[in-house]
Amino acid sequence: MNTRQHMQRGVVVSMPMILGGVPFGLLFGSLASSYGLSPWFAVAMSAIVFAGSAQFVALGLIAIHAPIWVIVSTTFIVNLRHLLYAADMVKYVKHLPMSLRFIMGFGLVDETYAAVRPMYQIGSVDEKTGHKVYLGSFVAFYLMWNTTTILGVLSGELIPGMSEWGLEFAMVATFIGIITPYLKHSPFWFCMLTAGVSSIVLFELPNNLGLLVSAVIGVVAGYLADIAIASDQSVRPRSATDQTVQGDKQ
Repeated sequence: MNTRQHMQRGVVVSMPMILGGVPFGLLFGSLASSYGLSPWFAVAMSAIVFAGSAQFVALGLIAIHAPIWVIVSTTFIVNLRHLLYAADMVKYVKHLPMSLRFIMGFGLVDETYAAVRPMYQIGSVDEKTGHKVYLGSFVAFYLMWNTTTILGVLSGELIPGMSEWGLEFAMVATFIGIITPYLKHSPFWFCMLTAGVSSIVLFELPNNLGLLVSAVIGVVAGYLADIAIASDQSVRPRSATDQTVQGDKQ
């Protein structure tokens, strides 16, 4: 396969989540219009920032004229989860040129990570081809996000009240689709349930800090559960062997 074909694979594997992100992009553009912000501001934010949840948070803070340090720190906290994605992906891309890794870092959104990362695990891509599939996914999401932002800005001006249609549920459904394929083993269930309960308990922490803390708690819970299960599996064969040896002696 050539580079173009690998990039097409990235587009195809990402298509369900791309479709789920369309209403979210439309909503962002329409909200910018309803807040009275310049259409060019929303378009520039999608082109330069390219981070859905952080853009919504920043948009709300800008609309209430929050101080710049509050906007920067809050969006930084919201996006800290990408450090976990990057830490997991680095083993697959550390051999690539820094310039290429910089581009991939800019395109490291939830959906691209969820679409491409499992392909490494099942052997569908490797260190020579994975970044090409990744770039295909990134470019597809980038074009979708910026196109829908523009359409949302135009629609928000032409259709008053569009931001009240409940389009944000599409992104909730998309994230459900992202995590569902991973719920095949107990550690992932521990991670999801622990993070979910923690996010509810810590909901009132300022600057969405509860989201970050819950993510860390979920990762730790899943990691500890994985260690416990691995230890239990390693002990069982030895126990069975010991019983066999004891039976032979008798």
